[in-house]
Amino acid sequence: MKDEKNNSGDPHWLVRPQTIRRLWFIFAAVLAATVVAGLFVSLPGHFKWDGEFWFFAAYGFATCAVMVFGAKALGFILKRPDNYYDD
Repeated sequence: MKDEKNNSGDPHWLVRPQTIRRLWFIFAAVLAATVVAGLFVSLPGHFKWDGEFWFFAAYGFATCAVMVFGAKALGFILKRPDNYYDD
């Protein structure tokens, strides 16, 4: 893997602490704006809860969490010892 510094010796702009803080702030602002925008948009729901403004944010978070934990469980099932291919 290449060094995280450019030719002048400065760290790459994506690994600078101030850039990382700025990107977290931007991501949080976009997420908050998306949830707030859901307050002003009327979505027809088939069930009681899927018409609420928070539903899709909570559903997306829950789905992501299930995928992460499912991948961890699958990793434990498919894991092989380090010397699996050795004689």
